[in-house]
Amino acid sequence: MIRVLPVFALCLAPLPGLAEMTLTSPDFADGGSLPEAQVLSGFGCAGANLSPALEWSGLPEGTKSLILTLYDPDAPTGSGWWHWTVVNIPADVAGLPAAASSANLAEGAVEGRTDFGVPGFGGACPPEGGDPHRYVFTLYAIPEAVLPLDADSSGAMVGFYANSMALERATLTAIYGR
Repeated sequence: MIRVLPVFALCLAPLPGLAEMTLTSPDFADGGSLPEAQVLSGFGCAGANLSPALEWSGLPEGTKSLILTLYDPDAPTGSGWWHWTVVNIPADVAGLPAAASSANLAEGAVEGRTDFGVPGFGGACPPEGGDPHRYVFTLYAIPEAVLPLDADSSGAMVGFYANSMALERATLTAIYGR
């Protein structure tokens, strides 16, 4: 009898020397609370509505651009809530500053339309009294330098491209309730 399982298991093991793609923020820890700076100023919330600083590393070979999304899967909409999308981030960029906007993004990067109806970052603002919501930042490594998306592209359209094309992804989740 030929024993294939150990060889198969070796094929699934990570290769030495390959970095795993990571997404972090100096503003909060994965699984930690989202700071007030990232809370919406509106809809009954009184935050600063600023995007957090984000840093990433370990992009896979073949990455030509990046997509960043911020999604609340717990929003009471039946389809979650898109708080932020940024597409066509050049692969040589290693992060975004706090308070990122179209004015200080890398050349070619574009913020898409959120579920608030406009492009740009839209902070957390879950309903009062409910369970805290998860705010999931996801970075996608994309094998194309430029995608046919613009400031009017919906979160769902950005999500379609991100999920159908990603070479790899990394997530960072924050919690916020009120």
